[in-house]
Amino acid sequence: MAGSDSGGGAGIQADIKTVTMLGGHAMTAITAITAQNTLGVQAVLPVPTEMVIAQIESCVPDIGIDAVKIGMIGSAETAHAVADVLEKIDAPVVFDPVMVATSGDVLADADTIAAFERLMRIATVVTPNLPELEALQKSLSQREREGAAERRKGEGDVDAAADPHPSHAFGAGPFPLPLGEGFLLIKGGHGEGDEIVDRLIGPQGEVASWSAARIETRSTHGTGCTLASAIATLLAKGQSLTAAVAGARQFVRLALHEAPGLGGGHGPMGHQNVRLDLGPERRLNQITLGLADYAASCDFYRTLGLTQIVATEDAHYARFEAPGGATLSIEQYAEPTVFFECTDLDAEVARLQAAGLVFDQPPTDQPWGWREARLRDPAGNAVCLYQAGENRRYPPWRLRNA
Repeated sequence: MAGSDSGGGAGIQADIKTVTMLGGHAMTAITAITAQNTLGVQAVLPVPTEMVIAQIESCVPDIGIDAVKIGMIGSAETAHAVADVLEKIDAPVVFDPVMVATSGDVLADADTIAAFERLMRIATVVTPNLPELEALQKSLSQREREGAAERRKGEGDVDAAADPHPSHAFGAGPFPLPLGEGFLLIKGGHGEGDEIVDRLIGPQGEVASWSAARIETRSTHGTGCTLASAIATLLAKGQSLTAAVAGARQFVRLALHEAPGLGGGHGPMGHQNVRLDLGPERRLNQITLGLADYAASCDFYRTLGLTQIVATEDAHYARFEAPGGATLSIEQYAEPTVFFECTDLDAEVARLQAAGLVFDQPPTDQPWGWREARLRDPAGNAVCLYQAGENRRYPPWRLRNA
């Protein structure tokens, strides 16, 4: 459930691209039509509430749903109507409380923000950025003060309206918003510094946190929509919330790296280029071959059309990226090896060992940022199962402009 972005960078368009690239099937309830591009939002037309609900009720009984993602909601009336529907649906709900576009344009009024509370109580996880978290806290705190004042007035306290103290302090405890049994993912992209920290908070406090270097790019339109849709898709596939958040963060970061650089403002990300980094297990996306002549081998693979992304000064190793995202390494004295990437290497090795496979090397962290386990097939060919995440295609030492 989200608004349509005519520029294709955020909203329903980003949601569909994300769900599709992660192997899901996206159904949509469009809540608003916007005219926007990389520079801003020029016009917004909310879809009538009854039409939003009709879209949902059309899909649910026929196709079924495994998860729900909510973005731009359109109006307070729609927020309440959606909450009425979701209270009857047993599926994970990811709520991205969209209030302001990347360009700074306002996409939710005060009444709509106030209505978010019902959706937050239903959600499995709510994913505000720092400005959205502050706005939610202010809105809820204000209504708490107003409610307390009304109660005191009813008890004959003539000074009640001046009482500045809510019945509980938002942000003072471990859980800064009044959710139900759900979680809060506080996104740190709007924070200061070169490191971005995202924090997953539950009713009892922080559950997990992730930190990564900030990616310097103007192509950040749709990051919140993409993250929430990725979390919903991975939850629909049965992943735990922490695993879904970790995978969704990786998808967003790779899509930022792959941004096509469109438009004169905050451009779209490159969802279409994130193919073999997440998704079905045991992705065959990396091969290592030996080399005898470094310069000749590099020239050969570049002539084939591969992009060199890693080089070494001592000419013993190079890595190339093929169209579609697969990588190939050449290494002096290396045995030809095929690599299968796993989301959870240790769990996959344990499964295969239980099935009778014998590993020559257990899961081991490598100095180049990969975690690897090695074995051989019946013919003696070398096979490596591994986790690398962002480091497969975008290691810190990736060649500049590659």
